[in-house]
Amino acid sequence: MQMTLKGDYFNGRFHQSSNAQEKILKRGPADLTQVLWEAGVYYDHIEPVIESAQKGFATWRKTSFEERIAFLKKYQEAVRARKDEISMALALEVGKPLWEAKTEAAALDSKVTVTITDSLERIKRETIKEVMPKIDGHTVYKPLGPCFVIGPFNFPCHLANGQILAALLAGNSVIFKPSEKTIYSAQLMMECFHAAGFPEGVINFINGTGHTAGKLTGDQRIRGVFFTGSKGVGQRIVENTYKDLSKLVALELGGKNSTIIHHDTNISHALPELLRACFLTSGQRCTSTSMILVHKKIEQEFISQFKAVTERIRVGHPTSQPDPFMGPLIDEHAEKLYFDFCNFGKQEGAEEIVSPRKLDVGFQGYYVSPSIHYAKKPNLEGKFIQEEIFGPNCFFVPYEDIEEAIHIANCTQYGLAASVYTRDADIYNLCLRDIDAGLINLNRSTVGATARLPFGGVKNSGNHHPAAVSMIDHCVSTVASLETLDDTSSKLSEVVGLKD
Repeated sequence: MQMTLKGDYFNGRFHQSSNAQEKILKRGPADLTQVLWEAGVYYDHIEPVIESAQKGFATWRKTSFEERIAFLKKYQEAVRARKDEISMALALEVGKPLWEAKTEAAALDSKVTVTITDSLERIKRETIKEVMPKIDGHTVYKPLGPCFVIGPFNFPCHLANGQILAALLAGNSVIFKPSEKTIYSAQLMMECFHAAGFPEGVINFINGTGHTAGKLTGDQRIRGVFFTGSKGVGQRIVENTYKDLSKLVALELGGKNSTIIHHDTNISHALPELLRACFLTSGQRCTSTSMILVHKKIEQEFISQFKAVTERIRVGHPTSQPDPFMGPLIDEHAEKLYFDFCNFGKQEGAEEIVSPRKLDVGFQGYYVSPSIHYAKKPNLEGKFIQEEIFGPNCFFVPYEDIEEAIHIANCTQYGLAASVYTRDADIYNLCLRDIDAGLINLNRSTVGATARLPFGGVKNSGNHHPAAVSMIDHCVSTVASLETLDDTSSKLSEVVGLKD
């Protein structure tokens, strides 16, 4: 697949020049002998991109919902027509198996429909008749202004797509900066927005690293910032924006997600669910399960069966080898962190059940085996428990009663996702009440959320819920309006305290 980058997109077209201030070379994580692209970073594009978004907002904010929906549907047609191309780009850039990349490409299409049908109702004008005598009360939703969306590498199209669509439907203009690791996939998405014919400046696109993101997040003309990524970068964004009190900053950050396997669990059901939770996308999902709390009554049986099925996982090239479950990690840094993290586990007393290994699959890439650890008495303050790995590792911790399991699940700095496997509704409802997480599932994996419910976490997993159906709530400001057509009821003679 030939990947030709077109540069940044503003004022309705792509812009590229020879005076790049920085360059980014991208090799395929599945085949390091393949240079996918070289991107130019243009700091002198930052100002015109912001100006373009300002002009676009001035026009777009005045359009009706019907007009905006018409453009979104044209975009939907464009992504549908290019779904195969987008799938291949995702597989090669991210390293996810082609079958998985196809599900992400398909989600771009379906997300348009869900945004229109489910999110739109949340920002339509609301009216309370006679909220006061002879006065009606209204809640009106207004767009924020130019918004800046910073996308992640693991779902470079799908996650950013959901935030962009919600922002556009609400009447905002958008500047999108993808991860510097997945520029081409994001560019294909931008080409679809261009094909839809949005007015100039409504949708904009800029490549770059942290410097570019810092300039944009700190600019007062940017009224909303939506970021998906690591806790560390999220903290830097907050530090860069905290003086601008009215700027909305919505962060979808990491997770250290737990799954509770109670003694009444249907093991044959839980095994495939947990396998996907731990190892899909090579564990590079914010909702991936990391800690598995297993009841002591079934501890040996469950761990033995999970180990056996984990060792059956096929790791391979995402497009050139038949149906791998896992592809490579995204880059050398991720690979190093994975092995370092597993070493932290050993240093903190965790036993290796399945050891992490560098794999030779016939291609030179960042291929690793999944790994499993066991921590009978985990160090609740250690890195192995507290830090997000973003790799294919999980560890088991035995528990005796459900309160103990909940306590361990809550000991981490994160609070994104959790799953509970049980047939006991009381056990689940106790977990639902007491686990600190934004997503809690019964007999279902921590990965694969629905766009029709809110998405987001607590603690260091972020603020607000800037994804799925609740995303649009953060794309508007609310205005309260008291209205009456009775302009004869107030009389000067009724005002207390006036001199005769």
